[in-house]
Amino acid sequence: MTCQKSHAPAPAEAPERLEHWWHRATGYQIYPRSFADSDGDGVGDIAGIIGKLGHLADLGVGFIWLSPVYASPMVDNGYDISDYRAIAPEYGTLADMDRLISEARDRGIGIVMDLVVNHSSSLHAWFKAARKSRDAPEHDYYIWREAAAGGAPPDDQEAVFGGPAWTWVEEVQRYYFHYFSPAQPDLNWQNPALRAEVHDMMRWWLDRGIAGFRMDVISLIGKDIDQRIYEEGPDLHPFLQEMHREVITGQEIVTIGESWSVSPETGLLYCAQERKELDMVFEFSHIREGWHPELGKFAPKPFDLVGFKRALFEWQELTRHEGWNALFLTNHDLPRQVSFYADDGEHRRNSARMLATVLHMLKGTPFIYQGEEIGMTNARFERIDQYRDLETLNHFEDQIARGVAPEEFIAGANRNSRDNARTPMQWDAGHGAGFSTGTPWIEVNSNADQINVAQDRSDPESIFAHYRHLVRLRRELDVIAFGETEPLLPDSSAIMAFQRRLGSARVLVLANFTANRQAVCLPLDTCGEGRCLVSSHRARRRIDPDLEMAPFESFAVLFDS
Repeated sequence: MTCQKSHAPAPAEAPERLEHWWHRATGYQIYPRSFADSDGDGVGDIAGIIGKLGHLADLGVGFIWLSPVYASPMVDNGYDISDYRAIAPEYGTLADMDRLISEARDRGIGIVMDLVVNHSSSLHAWFKAARKSRDAPEHDYYIWREAAAGGAPPDDQEAVFGGPAWTWVEEVQRYYFHYFSPAQPDLNWQNPALRAEVHDMMRWWLDRGIAGFRMDVISLIGKDIDQRIYEEGPDLHPFLQEMHREVITGQEIVTIGESWSVSPETGLLYCAQERKELDMVFEFSHIREGWHPELGKFAPKPFDLVGFKRALFEWQELTRHEGWNALFLTNHDLPRQVSFYADDGEHRRNSARMLATVLHMLKGTPFIYQGEEIGMTNARFERIDQYRDLETLNHFEDQIARGVAPEEFIAGANRNSRDNARTPMQWDAGHGAGFSTGTPWIEVNSNADQINVAQDRSDPESIFAHYRHLVRLRRELDVIAFGETEPLLPDSSAIMAFQRRLGSARVLVLANFTANRQAVCLPLDTCGEGRCLVSSHRARRRIDPDLEMAPFESFAVLFDS
């Protein structure tokens, strides 16, 4: 094998950046319904989270992104909010929430709330008033249209969760628009009074001591439904800039947007510092690489490492000098990463550590989704009645009606359904995996007796310990927090390789994404004697141009000239 003699010169130094606390922090997402149940009703709760703060403090995370705990009828597991200033009774009370904020802060952990303001619940007081009278001030908090001829919906727009995007309200003789389910009417952000209500609610939460907001589908708030422009509509960025002026300015908090449409062409509009909008944005180009281009997530295609790397590195390049990355492979809407990107069987432990190394060695703020730190896997349900997710159930009905075989749909759901990430956290091998003394709201993964926190942490080479070490490295090493990213071997379908550079410091990262041994040929100027920062197998110090990597092996080596 003939290796390259040289590589591209080191990139120029990045301009000085104002450092914020979240630049070195690692986030941890909690899906409250499935994290820890303190009272045995089968549903996770805030008291359960408080009882597990020691686990998170030991992991070293800097903040918790808490999926919604607000009052809600739970049609979409809390993403349909009926009162933004109250807590769902199954999760606890406002006093419990204040205690969580306080006790987390005592451990150096901030609480980041999920801000769901593209839509509310249809049971919110605003919508109850809006549907009673066209003259109610709250009527204009939502999006209404007159019926078409014969009383039909205004047009043929469809909701993301299936069915028409319009629902009739007899009292006002109008249809309201819902991008998701009829239980989630879209808020009308064109109304200044509605925007003021949202801003006031945000300030109310900040006054309670939270550390910031993760903004659910925030790229939808500027929509123009008459032009069928949903994502990144004409008023999105003015609305975000107004929110920053009215709420964020002067606050040392973190703001994270979620957008399924953001691209390298629009990314810095959200998060460039001078824009004064958001600190970072969750983008999904690397996730979409695993979807069928026409049939979508429930018809996943085989994992393509080359496309995956291209998507990740494009965003690393975009934020080389401006903006910031939110780094993730799994969340409450996505499958378990070790099942999707690697091997959740024989090589599960090394696969989990390899994926962690890849993500945490990139530039940005990494997010750990609950259970990821012990290598939890997809559920692999066998029947549709085992699923609880509204999206999965609705798409099942739709696709069966179109002639898709049930077993074919289940196979796709077992790879990509949101419920894969929503099965209960596996704390131990006991009843209910230590999640609950009662019957969990959704079935526990059948492998919980083998994969759980107690089992993993008892292993001297635990996945948890690997994550804890990666979290610490980001806090301690400037090159990991702020170094520029330089891709290597972009066309390799087996190896992900890159370098991070800052001043004289350089970190070389390699990961084998296959279950086979791989021969790797590196540019000569990437090699030499260094310090092994992290490894899944043997510690690598001397890096030669020709090397061989074990199945799912990963490592990072620091060179400092």
